[in-house]
Amino acid sequence: MNRKKILGSHVKRLLSGVSDHGKRHLTEVETDLLQTNLLLEEAIEKLSQNFMAIHSAVNDQQGTIRLLLDGGTPSLDAKEKLEAMNDQVGTYVNAAITSMQFQDMTSQLIDRTLKRVTGLREFLATLGAHGAEMNPDSDNDEMVELLGKVSMALAIQSLELRNVLRKAVSQKHLESGDIELF
Repeated sequence: MNRKKILGSHVKRLLSGVSDHGKRHLTEVETDLLQTNLLLEEAIEKLSQNFMAIHSAVNDQQGTIRLLLDGGTPSLDAKEKLEAMNDQVGTYVNAAITSMQFQDMTSQLIDRTLKRVTGLREFLATLGAHGAEMNPDSDNDEMVELLGKVSMALAIQSLELRNVLRKAVSQKHLESGDIELF
């Protein structure tokens, strides 16, 4: 193979590799951001439901509470309902707190997304630094050698980033009895 074809082959491989690397990381960034958005939507919906349930449980007992505040004596049924409200509200608050687990998962997704963006920036910086070393008057052998170094440096960076990003996002579950209220 003549030198011109070797140089063209190296440039083509380098440009294709940079393009593939960039597209792959940007696709993963997009996926992580979509997952983050879904987690936030789900958590907000669950939080809203639980806080509305708490409001409803408290509101249902307002008559009995007013009666007590005015010095009255509630019926046996009203007393039992008031005591049951404590358990009911505790259950709703625990469910709301469990819904807030999204913070841990979204933090992990955002951290992974930032690592991808940083890795892509470093990848492009390496390409730029090696590109600055290239003298337009260099002969083909020098260019082929420099392109080989660039390709190797980028391959190493890509592998290192892939190893850092291998961790999956995990969720820790709280048990409903983890928090005691009242």
